[in-house]
Amino acid sequence: MKNRSIILAKRPIGNPKSDDFALHEGELPDIQDNEILVKNFAISLDAGFRNWMNEDAGDEILPAMPLGEPVMGLSLCEVIETKNSEYAVGDKLMARFAWQEYSIGKPGDFIAKLPRDLSFPYSYYLGVLGDTGMSAYFALTEIAPPKEGQTVLISAAGGAVGSIAGQIAKIYGARTVGISSSPEKCNFLINDLGYDAAVNRKAPEGQAEAIKAVCPDGVDVFLDNVGGETLQAAITNMNHRGRIVMIGAVTHYTSEGPPTAPNNLFELSSKEITAQGLMTHFRHDKYDTVRQQLETWLSEGKLKSFEHKLNGIENVGVAFCQMFDGKNFGKTVVDL
Repeated sequence: MKNRSIILAKRPIGNPKSDDFALHEGELPDIQDNEILVKNFAISLDAGFRNWMNEDAGDEILPAMPLGEPVMGLSLCEVIETKNSEYAVGDKLMARFAWQEYSIGKPGDFIAKLPRDLSFPYSYYLGVLGDTGMSAYFALTEIAPPKEGQTVLISAAGGAVGSIAGQIAKIYGARTVGISSSPEKCNFLINDLGYDAAVNRKAPEGQAEAIKAVCPDGVDVFLDNVGGETLQAAITNMNHRGRIVMIGAVTHYTSEGPPTAPNNLFELSSKEITAQGLMTHFRHDKYDTVRQQLETWLSEGKLKSFEHKLNGIENVGVAFCQMFDGKNFGKTVVDL
C-alpha cells in the first residue's frame, strides 16, 4: 500500500517555512505483533511541535525529529487493521503519530480512544474536545482556578488553546483579557470569543504598558502560550500571589539565539507568584471525564469552537507555517 507523508526536509530557522517540509510517497510495511494500522483523516497543527524540529531538542516527551522522516504530530484516525487485542477495526483514536495518510501504532505510543459514535464534528476531537481544549480546562480548573471577578490574562488568545481558555474563564465568572498580534485579532477576541478586553502585543507603548492600561487592578492568573517579552510584561503586571500556567513558549521555539526575556524573574519571589508548567498528556486518565464536561458546555452554547482548516496531506506543512505567521483564528486542522 502506498503512503504519503510530509517529511522534515531541513531544520527550520526561526519561523517554519514551506520548504522546510517535503511530500514523500513510499510503501507502507506490514504491521507486526501488537501493532495497529490506522488511516488518518485529520491532522492537528500544534505550535509546540516546532520545538522538536530543532536538532538538539530531544527530551522525555519526544526525541528531536530526524531529517528525512515524517514530522511528528497529533492525528485523528481509525483502526483499519490490528494485531493488538486492545484495539478493534473501526476504533476511533486521537494519537501522536505523524503527518501522513496512514500510520502504524506501536506499544508505548500516545493513543487516546474516542467514542465510536462521535457527537460533534470530528475535527472538534483535535481541538476543543482534544488536547487543546483539555489544556485550557486543566489550566483553569486544576492549576490556577480563578475566583469570580478575578482577572485572567491569556497570551496567543486567538489561537487553539487561548480561544477555548478565554471562554472557560468566563464560564467561571472571571474577567478575561487576551493578548494577540493584530487589531483584527483583538476584535475577534472581544466580538467572537467574548473577552472583556484585548491587548495588541505590537502596541507602540510596549506590552507591559498596554496590559496595565486594561488591567488597572493587576493580573491574578496568566495563561502563557508565548514566553519571552510577553511573559516578562505579564509578570510586571501580576498581583501578589498571582498564578502563572506555562502552556507553551512559541517565542523560544523559534528563537535563533539565547532568549533575552524574561529578565524580571525575581518578581516571582518578591510577589510570591506561583508558576507551573502544563503538559496535558500526563492527565490522560482524566480525558473522558473532561471531554464530557466540554461537550456539555458546547451543547449548552457556553463554548464555541473556531477552526482554521485546509485540505490534503500536501497542505499540512503550509497550515503549520500559516499558524506561525498569525493567519489562524482558533484551532488549525488539515482534513485528509
